[in-house]
Amino acid sequence: TEVFLIMELKNILVGQSGGPTAVINSSLYGAAAQARLHPEKIGKCFGMVNGIEGFLKGKVLDLDEALPGDELKGLLTTPGAYLGSCRYKLPEDLEDPVYRTLFEKFEDMGIGYFLYIGGNDSMDTVSKLSRYGRKMGSSIVVLGEPKTIDNDLVLTDHTPGFGSAARYVASTVREICVDAGVYDTRSVTIVEIMGRHAGWLTAAGVLARKFRGDNPLLVYLPEVPFDQEAFLKKVEECFSVNNAVVVCVSEGIRDKDGVFVCEYDSEAGLDSFDHKMLAGCGKYLERLVRGRLGVKARSVELNVSQRCSVSMLSAADQQEAVMAGRYGVQAALEGETGKMISFIRKSDAPYSLSCGLEDVDHICNREKTVPLSWITGDWTDLGEEFLTYAKPLVKGNVQVPVDEDGLPLFVCRK
Repeated sequence: TEVFLIMELKNILVGQSGGPTAVINSSLYGAAAQARLHPEKIGKCFGMVNGIEGFLKGKVLDLDEALPGDELKGLLTTPGAYLGSCRYKLPEDLEDPVYRTLFEKFEDMGIGYFLYIGGNDSMDTVSKLSRYGRKMGSSIVVLGEPKTIDNDLVLTDHTPGFGSAARYVASTVREICVDAGVYDTRSVTIVEIMGRHAGWLTAAGVLARKFRGDNPLLVYLPEVPFDQEAFLKKVEECFSVNNAVVVCVSEGIRDKDGVFVCEYDSEAGLDSFDHKMLAGCGKYLERLVRGRLGVKARSVELNVSQRCSVSMLSAADQQEAVMAGRYGVQAALEGETGKMISFIRKSDAPYSLSCGLEDVDHICNREKTVPLSWITGDWTDLGEEFLTYAKPLVKGNVQVPVDEDGLPLFVCRK
């Protein structure tokens, strides 16, 4: 008599959290596509709708039904978070009943693997869930998939989302520089770029330059205290080089006392993670330049376009996001938990990259900033180290499908 042991397949659950990027859905594609390659190990592939917050409300999507076959590929050129996102902070106390509720829901759905795609705050969620799981002796695997245009996650060379956002910033700043130079009169254009404590994305503005002395002539990052008197002096000096001065500034620039420049005008509010909601430093600097220097000044806030545009999608970024998603599923099947998928740069020229795993407890609630040694020009410019680092990440064009009207064709959750 032969006895056959039939093991019940475990399901995989994927969620998205925090601010979207141009390639957050590419990571989702990578995870879902890889899961479909293992029907002998993985049953269903589910997606959290609106992250942990939506999951607690019972909002779940069957990705195999929602995006069957080749329809899944539509995620590769769709911006935003297909599953929807959230900014939900789990309690610090692992005894809080929400953890028991979550794991009971996981068990009820037959979840064996959970991948959460997000940034710093999302890795905090992964850390808490994996620690609770270990404490309770759960076999459910919990892994973090990196995502953020801010590029501020530690223990990884860079993050999916940064390359495309950097390419958008560089391209848009280049267009602004060309536009700003059409008149032979003194003017200052302030370009405000996302970046609370890390200036990686603002630094990408230097990629717009085509020759020595080209705009943007000044770049200000939050890694260095901002001095408005020194700023005004620098702008005046730049007029000897170009009548049209373009300046890139991070939204999070702050003075030596830690006060955000955007707070000079009004008090900033707080989000659910007690982070100050920043906006408006560009407008403040515009008024400062106009009032003190008496020249034409304007400010441009790139805002959410930096993270939602697929018109400047970086092929390298898209491919690496897919790679991270696929690698996460493979790591989950091997039983890895409490880790975040990381990028390991093997070479700059030729550019070469591989995936690895890092303990998420050593990543969450930490921020990777631009090395001070890379910031030059009296803290108003970036050196060759940054250019060598960033250039490979913005390369490659992606053809975005269009509809009959010639407009981008995206997949939408129904």
